[in-house]
Order: sequence, then C-alpha cells, then structure tokens
Amino acid sequence: MNEIFPSDAISTEAPPATAHPDGARRSLGPASWYARPAARHWTAPPAPTAAHAFHAALPDYAPTRLVELPSLAAELGVGRVFVKDESARLGLPAFKALGASWALHRVLAEREVAAAGAAGAAEPLEAGAGVAAGPAGAGAVTGAAEPVTFVTATDGNHGRAVARIARLLGQRAHVFVSRGVHPVAVAAIEGEGARVTRVAGPYDLAVREAARAAGDAGDGPGAGGGSGREGTPTVLVQDSGRPGYERIPGWIVEGYATLFAEIDAQLAAAGAGAPDLVAVPVGVGSLAQAAVTHYRAPGPDRGAGAGPALLAVEPEAAACVLESLRRGERVSVATGDTAMAGLNCGTPSSLAWPALRAGLDAAVAVSEARGARAVRDLAALGVPSGPCGAASLAGVRAALTGEGAADRRAALGLGPAATLVLLSTEGPAANPHGQDTSAHGQPPEPHGAGTHQHGPDSTPHEAGTHPEA
Repeated sequence: MNEIFPSDAISTEAPPATAHPDGARRSLGPASWYARPAARHWTAPPAPTAAHAFHAALPDYAPTRLVELPSLAAELGVGRVFVKDESARLGLPAFKALGASWALHRVLAEREVAAAGAAGAAEPLEAGAGVAAGPAGAGAVTGAAEPVTFVTATDGNHGRAVARIARLLGQRAHVFVSRGVHPVAVAAIEGEGARVTRVAGPYDLAVREAARAAGDAGDGPGAGGGSGREGTPTVLVQDSGRPGYERIPGWIVEGYATLFAEIDAQLAAAGAGAPDLVAVPVGVGSLAQAAVTHYRAPGPDRGAGAGPALLAVEPEAAACVLESLRRGERVSVATGDTAMAGLNCGTPSSLAWPALRAGLDAAVAVSEARGARAVRDLAALGVPSGPCGAASLAGVRAALTGEGAADRRAALGLGPAATLVLLSTEGPAANPHGQDTSAHGQPPEPHGAGTHQHGPDSTPHEAGTHPEA
C-alpha cells in the first residue's frame, strides 16, 4: 500500500446482504467503501480568504440556507442533521457560481494589469478591488483588456456558471458538454448566450476537447491567452486540474470556500458548534478539496483530531476518487450512465488529489436507487435537490445504516450526539434527470445555431482517459 496510507485504511466488508426492492438498503460491497481515520490528524496549509469577501460584496449575494432536519437525525441515529441547500446561488440552481465568479474575476483582473503594462502576474487582489456592480449583481472588472472567450468543459452546472458570469462581464463563453447531460441543462447553457459543443463521449473527453479549443493556453501569468478555434483570445476555465494547468482550478476551489465559511456561521447561530461529519458529493474533487482545505486548516478550535470526518460520495458509475484512494494513486476509471450527471467524472483533479488523499476520512459509492430515494425524501422534507445534491444523503445512509454500520460509524468517529452537515449542491432545475419537464413527459431538445457535435472519432485518445492522467 502507498506509504501515505497506513495500516488503518479500511476498505473491506462482509459479503453483500440481500438487496431491498428499491436497492436503498442493500449492504455495501467491498468496492463501495473506503475509510482512513488517520485523515483527521493531517493539517492542510492555510487557504486564501479573499473570495468570501469578494462574494459578500456582490449586490445579489446572500448565504444559502442551512436546513435542520430532525427526522433524518432520528433515522440516522445522530444528534442533529443539517442540509446546505444550494438550489439558489447567485441566480443559478447550483453552487458552481461561487468558483466561476471568483476565477473569472481573477483572470480579467490579471489581464487588466497586463494590458496596463504591469510586469509578471498580478499580486493577489483585495476583496472587491477593481469590481463594479454588473447586471444581476455580478462583479465586473473595470477597464478590462481585450474581450476573451472563456472555454470550459462541463457535465452540467460548471458550464452554465461560466457562461452566466462571462455574459454578465461582457465576455464570451464556449462550453463543451459531455454525453449524459440532460437536454434541458444543455438548453440552459445555450440560454446564457454561450456557444455549445456537445461531445458524444464522457466528461474526460469533453475536457480534452475544451483544452484543444482553447489552444492549450495553460494558466501562467495573465491566465492564458491562446487563440485556438475562437476569433478572440481564449482562456480555459476548467474546474479540473491537470499537470501544468492548476492555477485557474485553484481559484475555482478558493471560490468554493465561501460555502464553508457560511456553514460555520450558520452552525454557530443554530447553537450546533462544529460539525462531526460533512458529506460532500464528488465529481473531480474540487469541492471536496475546498472542504478538506477548510476543515483541516490549523486554527484554535481545530487541533489534531478535532476536525470533522469528511465523507466523499460518488455514483457507482463514476467512483474515480474512491478507486484512487483504494489504489493509493490518482487513476482514471471508465464511467457509465448515471442520473448524477454532475458527478459523472472519470479522473480526480490533479490539484485536488493530494488533499483528498491526505485529508478525506472516507469515500462511498452509491447506487442509482439510493440516489433517487434521497431526491424524493429531501423533496418531501422541503429541500429541493437534484440527483447530485441528494447524493450526500444517499452516502450517509449507506455509511451509517445496514450491515457493517457499526464499524463504519467507528471509522468516522460518530456517536449518538453527532452533528452532520450534508451538502446539497444543486436544485432540481440544474439537473432534471428523472423529472417530467414538459407537458408530454419528455424534455425539450435544445436548439441553436451555436451547437456542434464532437464524437469519439474526433480524437485519437481513449474516451475514458483524462488528458495528462
């Protein structure tokens, strides 16, 4: 086993029990669970905090709600359960606008400095520096350099967030959409004015195509400046890092930190103190990286072993972080079909991986049936959640109930008075899989002259492999 994983790493269980008819109460198989309790003793480097103040200065900013659900606490046998509801964030139905707004702001600020003749990269910006109120409360960098096209790949929410922020900042966006993204979600990206290229392959292939379109501009000083296939300078704004491309993904992760700062304040207001477990839906791992960075950072109330357990939750069809943790190295997995479209990623971000490897307590892969049940149950409790957001509930149910639950609870350090925080990262509008979205029960097909198709034959690389992985 890799030396960073001592002998207390746990990834085995008893053989699966007979499945419940809806699949939601079946026992976890050996490939569906991983735990390493020593993660709580790892300390992350301090993270930048400017993004939170930047977001707070936006006219339309408001913390999303943290909802306490006593019935879930009773079901799970813990003290308190809170759900962070990201169904409405800066005018979009998912948390991704936090990362996109901060990253695009930083890119344009650096380009402004470069255009003014400053040498090298800009110094870190103070909150609100160079920002004016744009339409719908978006931040706009004043006096920016030549307009650019922001290029990105998405399996749903990130692409729409980049398209929305780019439009509000007077810039362009070109979004590569992977196979499996709901047509309504694709149409929403087009509705933001973005050029959309649909890729007849998985997310990793869309990432590769977006990098090519951006001219492989990299992310050095000035945050890129390729021309690729666009008529204007292009900047790749991807939330998945790869070797040589980690600076802009790092800004996106910084933007996500606002969510955790809000949780701290909201728990304190509820008299709950620090959480004992935080469940995070995982795609490439950028949000989980932000969670690890936040909860493993040094502080007066976060000594060795004092932080919460951090649980990564993935669909069984795309459990790249779980498999990487089990192997002790970052690996790619072939992805399948899942309603949790925003989590359908085959390779962990290279930027996120070191933090995930060192700071995650556990990872669990959940079935489609578990996810669908969680969507229904959260809706009944007044929390509108899409399949990706509800994955956190599916994950804690898988971890804390059923055969072997006592051992899993012990690995997570959870007692009957524990406080749990579940991140519901999207609302139903972000990912309508499983919903009746038209009068005839079929989602409308997206349309628009800016839609193009790229299939597996457009690249010599294997579709299931991340570029640079």
